[in-house]
Amino acid sequence: MSWLGLLSQLMAIVVALVLAPLMSGWVNQWRARLQNKSAPGLLQPYRLLRKLFNKESVLAEHASPLFRAAPYIVFGCMLLASAIIPTLSTDLPLSPAADAIALVGLFALARVFISLAAMDVGTAFGSLGARREMLVGFLAEPALLMVLFCASMVSRSTSLTTIVDTLAHREFAIYPSFLLTGVAFTMVSLAENARVPVDNPETHLELTMIHEAMILEYSGRHLALLEWAASLKLFAYSCVGLALFFPWGVAQAQSPLALLLALPALMIKLAVGGMVMACIETASAKMRIFRVPEFLGTAFLMAVIGLLVNILLGVS
Repeated sequence: MSWLGLLSQLMAIVVALVLAPLMSGWVNQWRARLQNKSAPGLLQPYRLLRKLFNKESVLAEHASPLFRAAPYIVFGCMLLASAIIPTLSTDLPLSPAADAIALVGLFALARVFISLAAMDVGTAFGSLGARREMLVGFLAEPALLMVLFCASMVSRSTSLTTIVDTLAHREFAIYPSFLLTGVAFTMVSLAENARVPVDNPETHLELTMIHEAMILEYSGRHLALLEWAASLKLFAYSCVGLALFFPWGVAQAQSPLALLLALPALMIKLAVGGMVMACIETASAKMRIFRVPEFLGTAFLMAVIGLLVNILLGVS
């Protein structure tokens, strides 16, 4: 294990912690601008986290240890997921121990704990949000796996670092399957991050809430960790999309100069991706919860078709 690899891993963790709230603020700002609203400050998520960390946590009378531990577990899962994604470099010490399947498993583990915690105190809103969250996850995870498997056929490996290294440092080629999987991944990303058209992060109407319904009983540092974890999840999904479909700019192993240039390249790609997400949300309408299975079923179908296209074309 080289010192440069340790530096790359440490930088990946620090960048995820610092840029995740900034990414959320950037998307919210552009969404407000496109809707002709007064845009919040770019640093508003940082101010929110500071305010919540300085407040006292109020717990429900019958809350179990699971309710107290869930924010820390969810935050840890999202931070670990961000750490194993090659955002800056492919020389990551954690990469041999985690691949695309493990990444989906981390997202699923966080979903299970936040859903159990939402049902723990026995409120109607929490149980409603938990059921809807599990429905979305049940449909989104297979689609995400198919997207990752389609990309893994190019490198013949499910390791994210191997996939990125293969796609970024081989001769330029156009893969028809990536067009289908790119659309599928965008649909899954919107659903998993509680964005329009599946969910609306700004609403507090009980008939439409999914993510917000599960965290209504949290306050103080627990709520701060969950809000930070939500930003980390958006950051992780954005980085996975960039790693699969726009891998250029990620530093190669043992390349200090490329590692230095990888950070501005990542920030530019995240900025463009945030603007595109805001445009998609502005142009879309919130769909009924009963239409979500059709939405995610379409994403799964497109990902499977992309996988079949790879097989028919003999991509390797």
